[in-house]
Amino acid sequence: MSNTYDPVEVTPLHADEVARMEAEAVAAIGAAADLDELKQARLAHAGDRSPIALANREIGALPPQARAEAGKRIGGARKAIGEAVAARQAALAAERDERVLIEETVDVTLPWDRAPRGARHPLTTLQERIADAFVAMGYEVAEGPELEGEWYNFDALNIAPDDPVRSEHDTFFVESADSGMVLRTQTSPVQVRALLSRELPVYVISPGKTFRTDELDATHTPVFHQVEGLAIDEGLTMAHLKGTLDRFAEVMFGEGIGTRFRPHYFPFTEPSAEMDLRCFVCRGASAVPGNPPCRTCKSEGWIEWGGCGMVNPRVLVACGVDPARYSGFAFGMGVERTLMFRHDAEDMRDMVEGDVRFTLPFGMEA
Repeated sequence: MSNTYDPVEVTPLHADEVARMEAEAVAAIGAAADLDELKQARLAHAGDRSPIALANREIGALPPQARAEAGKRIGGARKAIGEAVAARQAALAAERDERVLIEETVDVTLPWDRAPRGARHPLTTLQERIADAFVAMGYEVAEGPELEGEWYNFDALNIAPDDPVRSEHDTFFVESADSGMVLRTQTSPVQVRALLSRELPVYVISPGKTFRTDELDATHTPVFHQVEGLAIDEGLTMAHLKGTLDRFAEVMFGEGIGTRFRPHYFPFTEPSAEMDLRCFVCRGASAVPGNPPCRTCKSEGWIEWGGCGMVNPRVLVACGVDPARYSGFAFGMGVERTLMFRHDAEDMRDMVEGDVRFTLPFGMEA
């Protein structure tokens, strides 16, 4: 039977069927109005799951003497489709480039001496908005140096001398690792300074710039901003922490947006928790089976926001506070991450490159 096997009996390999698939593909490719539509047409007619690709897989099942003719027929069709894609892509790319040249043409005859409309950087305005939220709750804003001593940045926070975060892989040391001076890796040293310099009780937040040896990419930057909060008083509990963060979440993302805690470990808090924010897009509904998915929270209903916990008694002792009388909580989150949540910013590099086109939409918001 294999000597008389005719490959055209396999429908996808029939000459008329191959011609039809080729014609449909070329027509769809030629009808693509832009590069995005061309991509969809290419995937549909030349991708791994396209009809022509599936037909190509049928060849392997044929007897050896029948494969050459079928392979030639399919190969010719795939070549024609590939050439159609290349030609259409070149044409659409040329149209796009020509359109960009027209749309971004600079009129050199326009007046040059008019003052451009100003805009404040959104990270600045967001830090001020955060500060306003906590000042309304009775907190004070505390500041500290960006060049910090190791004792404030690590030792006072119960971070052991052999902790990996103290290595040069995570920390910018000044001159050398033996200098004892670092660019602060967090704003927590400001909290230590607040405890050493203020009368108890202490309620402070410390927004500011921090530094770590991260590569600059869409979600990381070596220079970033944090806001950390500290409350030290008699009788404070995790309940007070939860209520504070729930109120802060509502101010930032709207009424009804709360937080949840997941057990974690931080050397400066005990117990410690990762803090999740209820998804402000689907408000948790996407986590219920049968509901539409949510891209923002990946249908989990929650988004990781920061860390928190009750201040470790060792930190209190290091700062001269009696842990038998006083307790407190601390929390922290990234300002860039909060900005990305609030305004759907997708690339952290946009925040640091200084392009006015990113800043202008935020205007002069106070």
